[in-house]
Amino acid sequence: MFMYVFPIVLIVTSNILYNICQKSTPQKANPFSALFITYLVAGILTVVAFCLSKPDKSFIQSFRELNWTSLALGASIVGLEFGYIMAYRAGWNISVGSLVANIILAIALIPIGIFFYQEGFGLNKVLGAVLCIAGLVLINK
Repeated sequence: MFMYVFPIVLIVTSNILYNICQKSTPQKANPFSALFITYLVAGILTVVAFCLSKPDKSFIQSFRELNWTSLALGASIVGLEFGYIMAYRAGWNISVGSLVANIILAIALIPIGIFFYQEGFGLNKVLGAVLCIAGLVLINK
């Protein structure tokens, strides 16, 4: 049960800190300078975590198992980070900007889950999506 709940708790906790940091990035700071420091720290933490995980292959050898997804993920993360910085600079409230973005994201992922990953989408999920769309309408009025 712990390994089922822990990742969600980690995601939520990390997302709270993430949005606080994005909202608190100084207005005059170049967003790409901020992202450079962000990724430098992330890179250092990743190397440390790799070493602590007691891998069976060296850091360099482990690259052979990767594919295009790591490159695409890197590009998407830059877009995500830059988008949040710019959204908050444009005036989005921390309580609404992330909510709107994540609801739209969840709705956009529905057809991807259905068509590319053969995930089921029953009546209860349809109703949930309809409520999310209604929530978006209400939030933005």
